[in-house]
Amino acid sequence: MRRVTTLRGKTGLIRLVIADDVYLIRVGLERILADADGIEVVGSARDLDSLRNAIREQLPDAVVTGVQLAPAHVDEGIQVARESREAYPEMGVVMLSQFANPEYALGLLESGAERRAYLLKERIQESGELISAIQTVVAGGSVIDPAIVDMLVEARRTASASHVPDLTRREQQVLRLLAQGKNNAAIAASLDLTKRAVEKHINAIFMKLGLAGAPDVSQRVKAALMYLADSERRRAG
Repeated sequence: MRRVTTLRGKTGLIRLVIADDVYLIRVGLERILADADGIEVVGSARDLDSLRNAIREQLPDAVVTGVQLAPAHVDEGIQVARESREAYPEMGVVMLSQFANPEYALGLLESGAERRAYLLKERIQESGELISAIQTVVAGGSVIDPAIVDMLVEARRTASASHVPDLTRREQQVLRLLAQGKNNAAIAASLDLTKRAVEKHINAIFMKLGLAGAPDVSQRVKAALMYLADSERRRAG
């Protein structure tokens, strides 16, 4: 699949496409974000086909979308996020969901947390939170609603007992890069390690976090979320 870059360098603004199947939500988002400094709304979509078309025609820096869009109202927003990982690697995706469903979050993050955000609509209290998430994914970061993180790792995560601090300094460095969505080769290059050394560190991380034996994608996503949860806990503390 052809990899396409975005157009931000030409405008200096974050070029944004918005998608939601609910008219009032879609128009409300358009008005809020059109007035935000540094953001240009370049497209709006209400279903899967129109979202794909808007992305292809506008090459936005980021997409803000709901999980479920017409025609099937299943997980169309997540489908677009998956498709865009290869075709538009520099494009961020902010998922606005009414569903506190960890499976949707795992679907969004299965190919890496980099440039991805999953936010619950009911927990966004002000426009600044959404704008901050958009800026974060465009910069290459990730934002996951804490409620979703809690659900995904509650069996292994408590305020008094997290295994992330038990990792060695090098393992924490590897986990930080893994949480950014980097593959083993990219982690090796970033830390000046061999791929084999990275594989050993990752296996050790999975063992210490209690993730050994799970499918590879699930291991990486859950490990990334545990890192994000620990980082959030440290900031709060």
